Order: sequence, then structure tokens, then C-alpha cells
Amino acid sequence: MAENMEKLNELFAAPSSELRPEVLGELQSILRLYSISPQDLFYKWESYSLKMGAEDTKLDLKTARNFKRDIQDILERESRGKAHARGQEKRGVGATPRAAGSSDVFGMLDNLIPNTPASRAVNGSAAKRKSTFETPLAKASRKDIRSSPGGHQTPDAAKAADAAPVTSFADRANAGQTIETLNAHIDLPSPVFNAPTEPRIKFKANTELTKFAYKTSAMKLSEASEILDDRIDEFLSLVQLHHQLEDTAFGNPAAQSTSEIIAVGRIASDTAEGRLNAASLVLETSRRTGAGLRVPLKVEQLSSYEFFPGKIVALRGSNANGDYFTVSEELAIPLLPPAASFPAELDAHNARLASTSASADDEAAASTPPRPLTVLIASGPYTPATTLDFSAFTALLETAATTKPDVLILYGPFLDAEHPSLINGALDLPASFSVQPDQATLTDVFRYHISLPLTHLLASSPSTNVILIPSVRDAVARHAAFPQNMLDRKELGLPKGVRCVTNPVTMSFNEAVWGFSGLDVLDMVRREEVVGGAAKGENLFVRAVRGVVGQRSFCPVFPPTAREALPGLEGVDGKEEGKEGEEGEDGEGKWLPMGAMLDTSYLRLAEWLNVRPDVLVLPSVLTPFAKVVESMLTINPGTLSKKRGPGTYARVTVLPAAVSDEEREKGEVLGHRMFERCRVDIVRI
Repeated sequence: MAENMEKLNELFAAPSSELRPEVLGELQSILRLYSISPQDLFYKWESYSLKMGAEDTKLDLKTARNFKRDIQDILERESRGKAHARGQEKRGVGATPRAAGSSDVFGMLDNLIPNTPASRAVNGSAAKRKSTFETPLAKASRKDIRSSPGGHQTPDAAKAADAAPVTSFADRANAGQTIETLNAHIDLPSPVFNAPTEPRIKFKANTELTKFAYKTSAMKLSEASEILDDRIDEFLSLVQLHHQLEDTAFGNPAAQSTSEIIAVGRIASDTAEGRLNAASLVLETSRRTGAGLRVPLKVEQLSSYEFFPGKIVALRGSNANGDYFTVSEELAIPLLPPAASFPAELDAHNARLASTSASADDEAAASTPPRPLTVLIASGPYTPATTLDFSAFTALLETAATTKPDVLILYGPFLDAEHPSLINGALDLPASFSVQPDQATLTDVFRYHISLPLTHLLASSPSTNVILIPSVRDAVARHAAFPQNMLDRKELGLPKGVRCVTNPVTMSFNEAVWGFSGLDVLDMVRREEVVGGAAKGENLFVRAVRGVVGQRSFCPVFPPTAREALPGLEGVDGKEEGKEGEEGEDGEGKWLPMGAMLDTSYLRLAEWLNVRPDVLVLPSVLTPFAKVVESMLTINPGTLSKKRGPGTYARVTVLPAAVSDEEREKGEVLGHRMFERCRVDIVRI
């Protein structure tokens, strides 16, 4: 590293001077990214200067970034040229490829050229790719939905299709198969006998929903800084109270001292690029405890550790030489207490279940135990990445109409803003729909594919409560920042039986407290965490959930995973897998994934209040699971549709709370112990 710095100063700096630190950092970043030597980089700089005008090109921060972007463009063009050449070799002599910049704008060539489907021109290339999916709707409406088979594909698309072929949803394998079960000893309720006749759940929002209607894109740097500082100071008070420590036990880890102190701060990285590792760990202090300074951490003495950016930690150690803080122990952060209820409250909820389980004149049904509560949980996307086909969503609602669950929880995105069809404007609606296809908006698409099927479901199963939780990727959401406001039920034409809530939200279903968040925090922890010692042998999902629970927040990772580090969008012009894509006028990539869309000033809305939930539902692209972590049931239902096929959903069966006569007489608060009386099945759609 030092040799590169000297060489860069020698080649790029003026005589008897050195490069500015920010410019030197950009040049070092180029060396690391493209694995080239300082001398080769200088040759490229001379070529770039000639191209831009040697007299007007001065090496400053802006020029260095433009230079870095120019190198990236050259490498991308070379990569695309090689891929095109390989595609020409594989295509064979007999095939006649279409010109790279041509497109059939008015559809005049549709069905005239063999294997050439209808296309829409976006940025000069055919971007719409249709599949052979067929939505299993009613027979009367099925014939109205038009579909066309896939035809000619680009070499990259053909290669991806060969790797993961797309099959018809009706021909999917293992439909309805249970891939994982927690508490299998709990029996599933019969879908017909003893079915509920009216809603059996009393809802209560434990989150102040009105506070989520804040104005986005109005974040002030001072407000964000205060929010981050206050969180560190609050955790310091929690640690002091929990471990019964004196004020003198805490100190500034950035100040040189041989005395052992306890430092409370936020884990961060010493560089803005690359993944966090043990060598790049720094502790960020608050302005009250350490003047907001950052100090490098040495954690070799810890037998086990698991850190991620944004995690608030309490560390015991010393800073003897003033260069770094040597950690000898990590103090535990106290957990929030579990939710609890009085026996009388539990008796009232159980009485409601018994009274609404069957009609009064059905003596046989009335003599049986109350039907357990059933909850279905599904998360978007609801269509594969190749087409706007809602077959999986339709199949889920058919299952709900048959089993009549008490609650159907649907996470966004419902219309994924990252879907190629939405980006390219290729929206299909049947001819029988009231709005003409060329005049349809995203709201019309939502009304047809989401609102209308939900209306039919509630008509056939009035006892089912439907809850919609938005996603920052929802194209129909006016509020696109996390924490996120609820969807507009009236604008989207949703029926009265549908409840729209915020993202995240904490709700009570009868006595139990459920926590919901549409942000994929599990994947964020997986991407950003650094683990050492005994923690390496622990389950990844348990570590990620424990990080969320210990930090008392639905979004403990800060800053969230960068958009450039997320998988690239498929089937979108100007964006290749893992690359920034073509540059727009502002020089930024055109089709980067949306990422977390975090609004730091309102992060308090994502924090837990006074108890930890009995059930925590965190949808993620990771493998679906149901686990008990810190005496709390945690569920990842997966996504209902994967990129190229059907996905999974979760079915939760909840037994009534048992209250003994002794407990009822004492009248003490009782824990709900949902992890013992809930059966969770992860099911293939």
C-alpha cells in the first residue's frame, strides 16, 4: 500500500508536492478494483488527458472520478464485445440476427417472421420477453388474458434461460409440499368442519401509524446526526442500568489511556468501499461520550464476536498507545421483556374463539374444542422476473378460499418497481377490462390483479382478515422510503375487509404481539456481518435474527447495503448483472436496484417500543425458515414467486392460550409462549 502511494505521488503529483488525500484515495481505489499497476494507470491517464484535452484536464477529485468512470466504460464495452462475438459463434451460419439497434416499433412484423414475438422498443432494443405462463383464473376470464410464446433471445438471455428454464405454472412440481415444519405435533384444523362464521381476531396496532405520513426527501443532516447519537446514548444508559455500573466505568475509547474502560458506540468500517472485516472495524462514538470520533478496534482477544455496520455495542478494553482500542470483553445488551397478559384477558380471548368457532345450532360442532387460529403469510414479488403473471397469487387466494384462514398477511412488492415489464412499460390487461390497455396506469393494473381477486376472496370467506404491508419497491406506493407509510386503500380499490398498515408495524392479534417488516434485514446482515471465533459455527439465520432482536429495531444495519453491491436487474436495458449499466446525464447507473431507501431522520419509527414481539415475521430472499430465537418465534416465509418459478408461503396454526386454575386465582401476568403453541409450515405454492 505504501509503495503504491509513493509511486502514485511520483507519477501524478507535481514536483516537490503530493496528491490530495481524496484524489489519492480515488486512484488507489482504481488500482484495487481493476488490479493494475500505478504505471499502467498513468498510461491510461495520459490517454484520457489527450482525449479530454490535455491543457484543460487537471487532476482533482471530480476529474479522478470521471477518469474512473471512463475506465469502467471501456471495460464494459470490451466485455460486451466479447460476449457478442461468442454469441455470433454459437448462433451458427444459418441464423440471421437482427440489427443491434433495430426494433419493430409499430408491431408490423409480428407473426410475419418466424420465432419473432411482439416487442416494444426501449432504448433501441427489444426489452419485453413474454413467457408461456397462463394465469389459472376462472374459465370466463382465462380466455381474455393474452399470452405469446417466447421467441428470439439475446445470447445472454438464452444462456440464462438454459441455466434456469421457465415452465408453465400449472406444470410446476411439488405444489403444496411442506418443506419445513416447526412443532409438527400440533394438528392442522379441518378446512371444512368447524369453520369460523365471523372474524375471531381482535386487532390492535402497537405502532403510531399516523407518524409514518412524513415528507420524504426532506432529511436534514443535523437531524440524522442527532438520531444516531441519541441511539448510542440510550444504549449506554441501558448497559449501565443492566450491569449496575458507575459513571466512571465509561470513557472515551479514542483518548489515549492505559486504564480499562467501557466504551459504547456504533460499529462502522474505516472505508466506504468493500465489505466489513476484522481489520477494518472501527467504533463510532456519540458527541457526548467521545466527540463523535471513530477509533480502530482490535478484537483478537475475543473468543467469539459477530458485528455488522450500525450495531450498537458495549466493549471493555483500553487504548494504551492512542492508535486503536484493544477489546477484552463485549458486554451483553439487555433484551426487551416478552409480551404478557393477565389471565382474565386470556380467558376473554379464548371465549371469543369458542363463541365464533361454529353456529349456535350446530351441537356437534359446539361440543368440540375451539378451532385454532390460522394465519397465512406471503411476500412479494408475486410474479416471476420474466413476465407479469400472477398465477402464484391466484393459487394462494384459492388456498385461502378453501381453508378460510383467520388472517391473510400479504407483504409487498405487489407491483415490483424493479420488474422489467414495469420498467419497460410492457403492461398487459385483458380486452374485457374497463380501461383500454394503452390508457391503463399502474393503479389499474393493481386493481385488476390484486384488488379484484381479494374482493372475490372476502366474498367467499368473510371471516378472513387481510392485511397489506407495503414495500419500498412497490410501484403503486406514494411513500417510497423506509420507514414507509401505508398504501392508499381507496385509491387502489381495495375492499373494506382489507387493512393497510405501515412498514414496519407491530400489531396485537388477540393477546399475541406480532412484528412485521418488509425490509430484507436478514439478507443485509448476511452481506455485511463479520464473524469470528465460536460464532462462526452458529446458524446464519439465528445470528441474523439475534442481531435484530438485540438491537431492538427492524433495521439495525447502518448504513444499509449499497445499491451497487446488490444483484443486478435482469432483462432491463442498460443494466448487466453486477454492473452499473449505461450512464445517464448525471453519470449514474440507470437501473441499479432500489436498495433499502432508508430515511435516517425517522429511524425511530423502526424501533421496538416496550416489549419484544411474540412472533417476528421477516420475509427475505434467503432460504425460508421458522425458528425460535430468544424465546421468540421468527418466520421467513420466502417469496411467493422466485425469479423463474413459484416460491413459498407460511401457514401458522395457533392453539388457544392455556390458563390453569392456580394462575387464574393469582391473577399474575402470564407470558404468551407462542413458540410452544404455534405450528409453522413452510409450503410450496
